[in-house]
Amino acid sequence: MATLLYRLGRFSFRKRGRIAAVWLLLLTLLGVGAATLMGPTSDKFSMPGTESQRALDDLDRQFPQAGGATGAIVLAAPEGGKLDPAAVAPVVKEASELDGVIAAMDPFQTGSVSQDGRYALIQVQFDKAADEVTDEQKSAYEAVGADAEDLRVEHGGEVMGGEVEVGSTEALGVLVAAVVLVVTFGSLVAAGMTLLNALIGVAVGMAGLFSLTSVIELTSTAPILALMLGLAVGIDYSLFITSRYRQYLAEGLKPEEAAGRATGTAGSAVVFAGATVVIALAGLSVVGIPFLSVMGLAAAGTVAVAVLVALTLLPAFLSFAGEKILPRKQRHADGNTAGNGTVTEGFGFTWGRIVTKLRVPLLIVGILGLGALTLPAQDMRIALPDAGTAAEGTPARKAYDLTSEGFGEGFNGRLIAVVNGEDAQSTGTAAEKATALIKDTDGILTVAPPQMNEQGTTALLTIIPEAGPTAVATEDAVHDIRDRVADIEGADIALTGATALGIDVSEKLADALPVYLLLVVGLSILLLMLVFRSVLVPLKAALGFLLTVGATFGITVAIFQEGHLAGLVGVDTPGPLVSFLPILLIGILFGLAMDYEVFLVSRMREDFVHGADPQAAMVSGMGHNARVVTAAALIMTAVFGGFVLMDDPIIKSIGFALAVGVVIDAFVVRMTLVPAVMSLLGRAAWWLPKPIDKVLPDLDIEGEKLNRQLAEETREKDPVSV
Repeated sequence: MATLLYRLGRFSFRKRGRIAAVWLLLLTLLGVGAATLMGPTSDKFSMPGTESQRALDDLDRQFPQAGGATGAIVLAAPEGGKLDPAAVAPVVKEASELDGVIAAMDPFQTGSVSQDGRYALIQVQFDKAADEVTDEQKSAYEAVGADAEDLRVEHGGEVMGGEVEVGSTEALGVLVAAVVLVVTFGSLVAAGMTLLNALIGVAVGMAGLFSLTSVIELTSTAPILALMLGLAVGIDYSLFITSRYRQYLAEGLKPEEAAGRATGTAGSAVVFAGATVVIALAGLSVVGIPFLSVMGLAAAGTVAVAVLVALTLLPAFLSFAGEKILPRKQRHADGNTAGNGTVTEGFGFTWGRIVTKLRVPLLIVGILGLGALTLPAQDMRIALPDAGTAAEGTPARKAYDLTSEGFGEGFNGRLIAVVNGEDAQSTGTAAEKATALIKDTDGILTVAPPQMNEQGTTALLTIIPEAGPTAVATEDAVHDIRDRVADIEGADIALTGATALGIDVSEKLADALPVYLLLVVGLSILLLMLVFRSVLVPLKAALGFLLTVGATFGITVAIFQEGHLAGLVGVDTPGPLVSFLPILLIGILFGLAMDYEVFLVSRMREDFVHGADPQAAMVSGMGHNARVVTAAALIMTAVFGGFVLMDDPIIKSIGFALAVGVVIDAFVVRMTLVPAVMSLLGRAAWWLPKPIDKVLPDLDIEGEKLNRQLAEETREKDPVSV
């Protein structure tokens, strides 16, 4: 692999104009495609194979007028007052006349008025699903009741879901990344070139992704995740190759040769690291959840583009940059960028020696500390987010809070029982039996009279639980209802609604989590065994990954679910973690953890196979790569941290968890525990049974074969100098 990439790097360096032109042309074509073909994203979470999804599919066929999005307009009279039917009627009429609305229910006719008469709920039924309702229709819906005097009017319901927008806050992460690059390289040109290379890769990946939205359905969080990961790994991969290029220049190589070797060695590590991220993200498809599969594949696509850009466009940029890639003090007046072959020892070497001396205390403190941080994870709860955890001040949150104030939180978590029978009589009888059983279920406040379709073969029962949508009591009530109505004969009864669907999604994801974790850990062991030709190094890496994941889960639960220090990250209302966060976090952190593992340990192995003592090899690996890994981790943390500033609770929690996970994995696990274990194991770290050694292919990630080949070519050309 290293030899192939070496040739690719030299080719890109020589043909810089053509390579740059190809990428700019591709960016232009995809940009035009995105502008002309881009379709809307969706907040719909489908879950094939679950009872709630089956019921929704039945509604589309048997009761289509009830299958569209719903809205809930909440009205409140001034404190101490009561609502007047004459004042509410114009609001109902205005809502019923909206484009796309089938009906708006008068709360005084449906009984949706609070006991004190101060609050009322107007149920609004749209003819299309929430992701098909246009922005104009949503704006008109939000304007209903704006002229009502002496009434507080808030607008909620499924129809209020919207696309997540990327704002200026994410630019802060890029700004921090730029500062880190300048400090790391000591050159504005090197920092700017690295950042520009990554931004072009992200632009290509995102343009390609948006071009596909006309033919595939993307959730609103998928492009944000793709942007987040594409930007972070794009900067990191460019940073790794550029750093190795500058190192070769310092050792006296010519620029083209340095570019080839940097692409062959650091580029090999980039390919492996990128492949692990792509495999882990694409592996989300095995869970069998469509929206999660799309999120994983979208992010995997942007990471793959980032790898290709780093291997081809970056060498071309290095050719354009010339000697300006080095700090000013290292440039020679005659334009010769060759160094004197010496490398100044930095803090990485010092830290490596410190770890060698204090390896046992550092291991004990590190493992116990991460173990303690993991403890809150045992109480982790997952659920699909509802308006109750939305940012304070948003329309959906205002409607949620006003509904809870007037009626109780259960009115925000309505359940729907769908009763399907062969004829009107059997359907009606089954609906009556189901109503009686459901009313008698613990945690249920009330059940509305059944609504029948025109044929009388399908009935809808609206169920109001006592607790909120994500409460444990509501989840228990859903299971109890399903158990109670299972034995009713003459009709098929299924429970659905946003709350039931959220519970089904969360349970399916929770069941898939251990399987996916086992898959990822097993994959990491196999991949690292291929790379490092060792048994203990992969096991150590996998155990370190588990420590990272556990501590990250624990900290995220403590803040986002339990509310400790929640105000520091802008969490208004603590609640369960979004249901797909744990499995998504495992997939992403796995790839990133393997990045740092490869870049640190590959240099240790390179020195070891060249004859260095195991302790010296460990110190050398830390010394040469600690600075780069530190910069990479800081950049990733900054990029992910920028998304914590967003109001959307899903993106905020994903950004926070990834930022924390990177900090823990890079600084605690990879740069402290890993070298401590390597020092403790010594030569045994590189042990590999001979039968396995014969079977495993040699991927040459560290470029050992490439170095031998280049050395032989040098001897053939100039045998005297050798």
